[in-house]
Amino acid sequence: AGMAVQVTVLPSSRCLFDDAVQIRVEGLQPQQAVTLRASLVDESGELFQAHAHYRADSSGELDLSCSPALGGSYLGVEPMGLLWALQSKTPYKRLAKRNVLTPFCVDLEVYEGHGDMSCLLAKCTNERWFLGEGVKRISVREGRLKATLFLPSGPGPFPGLIDLYGSGGGLVEYRASLLASRGFITLALAYMAFEDIPVMPEILELDYFEEAVNFLQKQQQVKDAGIGVLGLSKGADLALSMATFLPGIKAAVSISGSGFNSFIPLKGDGFTIPPHPYDLGRMKVSHESGLADFLDVLDDHRDPATWDCRIPMEKSSAKFLFLSGLDDMNWKSVLYCQDAVQRLQQYGREVEFYSYSGAGHLLEPPYLPLCQASIHRVLGMIVCWGGQWREHAKAQEDAWRRIQAFFWQHL
Repeated sequence: AGMAVQVTVLPSSRCLFDDAVQIRVEGLQPQQAVTLRASLVDESGELFQAHAHYRADSSGELDLSCSPALGGSYLGVEPMGLLWALQSKTPYKRLAKRNVLTPFCVDLEVYEGHGDMSCLLAKCTNERWFLGEGVKRISVREGRLKATLFLPSGPGPFPGLIDLYGSGGGLVEYRASLLASRGFITLALAYMAFEDIPVMPEILELDYFEEAVNFLQKQQQVKDAGIGVLGLSKGADLALSMATFLPGIKAAVSISGSGFNSFIPLKGDGFTIPPHPYDLGRMKVSHESGLADFLDVLDDHRDPATWDCRIPMEKSSAKFLFLSGLDDMNWKSVLYCQDAVQRLQQYGREVEFYSYSGAGHLLEPPYLPLCQASIHRVLGMIVCWGGQWREHAKAQEDAWRRIQAFFWQHL
C-alpha cells in the first residue's frame, strides 16, 4: 500500500477559536470515498459532532478549502463546516466556553467510505484556544464590580472595551478573551444572575456601569482615545445607554439589540428609564416541544405610549454599529435596530447597520455552532433563538470582522 493516510490542520494544530484553518487529508487512493468527522466534548461532558462525505482528488488528496462535501452535516465547499456544523445528540444544548484558560479540543477523524464509519484511516486533534499567547486574565472584584479583565501581551497602549452578554446573566468571558487575543484590553462585566447580583434585579444602576468605565480608564495600558462597549441582546441596549449617558464611551456595538430599555428599569443620575412594556401572556409555548416564542410579548415600539422607554442615543457623540439577524426568532431585533438607526440618522449621527439573512439571535464569535433553541438560565424555559446553519455561520464570520474593524477605526 502507498503512504499511510494522514489528516493535518494547517498552519498549526493549535490556534485561536476564531481562526480559520485548512484541513487536509493525504495518502488516499485517487477518487477514494471517505467520511470526515469532528468531535468536541464540552466542559459539562456533552458531545458535539459533525460529519461530511468527501471524495479524494486524482492524486489521493483532499483539501476542505476546495473539495466539496457531498453529504452529511453540510454540502459544498465549506473549509470550516466541520466546526460550525457541530451539534449535540441532546437537543437544545448551546456550545459555550466556561473556562477560557483551557482550549476546546476538536478530534478530526477520517473514515473509509460513506457508510458506517467502522474503518478509521487517520485522526488528529485541533486545539482551539480562547486566550492568545501571553494574554492575562485578571479577576476583578473592586468596589461593586464583578468582572474579568483581559490584557493583551505587550506594552500597549491598547484600545479598551467593555463586553456585556444578555439576560441569561452570569460572567461570560469567551468573547472578551478572544477580543483581548486580537489586541483589545477587554473587561467582561456581569450585571445579573452572578454571585450576589440577583437573577432578575429590580433595577439596574448606571453608576455600576460607570464604575466599570472608570476602572478600565485607570488601566495604564488603555489608550486614552475613549472606551468601546459591545453588548448582545439585553447587553446591547445597556451598551447604547452607556454610550448615551457616560461621556467616556466613544463607540458602541449593539448585537441583536434595541433602541429602548428592555425588561429592567435603568436608574441614572436624577432619572429612571422604565422598561419597554411587555406582556408575558402573549408568549406562545409549543405543546410538542415546550419551546417558548417571545416574538410578540413586547408592546408595539411605534406606539408613542412606549417612547419614554427609548434610549435618547441622539444625545450621544459616540459612533454606533448595529448588527442583527433576519431570522432572529427571539425578538424583532431587525425592526428594533432599524427604528434606532432611523432615529440616529434623523439627528445626523454616524451609524452603521448590517442585518444578515438566515442569521438568528445569538450572533457569536465565528465557528461557534448555531444554537436554534436552548434553556434560558433566568427564565428556566427553552427559548427559540432562530437561525439557519450555513447563513448563521457566514454572518458570525462577517460580524466578527466588522466589530473589530469598527473598534480599531474609532478607538
